[in-house]
Amino acid sequence: MVAVQIAARGLRERRLLATLAAIPRHWFVPATLTAAAYDDAPLPVGHGQTISQPFMVALMTDALALRRADRVLEIGTGSGYQTAILARLARRVWTVERIPDLARAAARRLAALGLGNVEYRVGDGTLGWPDAAPFDAILVTAAAPGIPEPLQAQLASGGRIAVPVGDLAIQELVVGVRGPGGLRLRDAGGCRFVPLIGRHAFPEDF
Repeated sequence: MVAVQIAARGLRERRLLATLAAIPRHWFVPATLTAAAYDDAPLPVGHGQTISQPFMVALMTDALALRRADRVLEIGTGSGYQTAILARLARRVWTVERIPDLARAAARRLAALGLGNVEYRVGDGTLGWPDAAPFDAILVTAAAPGIPEPLQAQLASGGRIAVPVGDLAIQELVVGVRGPGGLRLRDAGGCRFVPLIGRHAFPEDF
């Protein structure tokens, strides 16, 4: 998976590739999909949510340019796979999931991997985690109509943020860096995610 789907497409950062190779992706998918865990595709993980395509996980993580001392906020814990990648690369991760069953299952998986540097919260991810801010990096694993204002406010100076922006039909991965004049944004390519549900994104019945 790492050699063919990720490194061969141009992502070569050593720590990222080693982390992707070390995390057992099959732990994060339903047992019925174990054989497909390393395929070049997203997979359903229940409750209408998915585990992202391996390349997209790598691309979004690479866009954050994580350092070992970084404090990271993740919006959308899901299966916990992306959370595990972040936890191996950064000092501490705060992750928010709106579906309690997914949050509990993810916490069990990461505990089994010995990743104790993760804080979990069930709630509206578009509000972020203000009492733990500011963050060096913020990753959103669902598509929003724009970058939620609370998340922008919780990004440290020099911090990086990656958010899929668009509707259900067309989305772009938007990457931002907070500078003296605000966020400097760039498009990192097309993507396809489930919608981000919350006060500063899409409504429950979207």
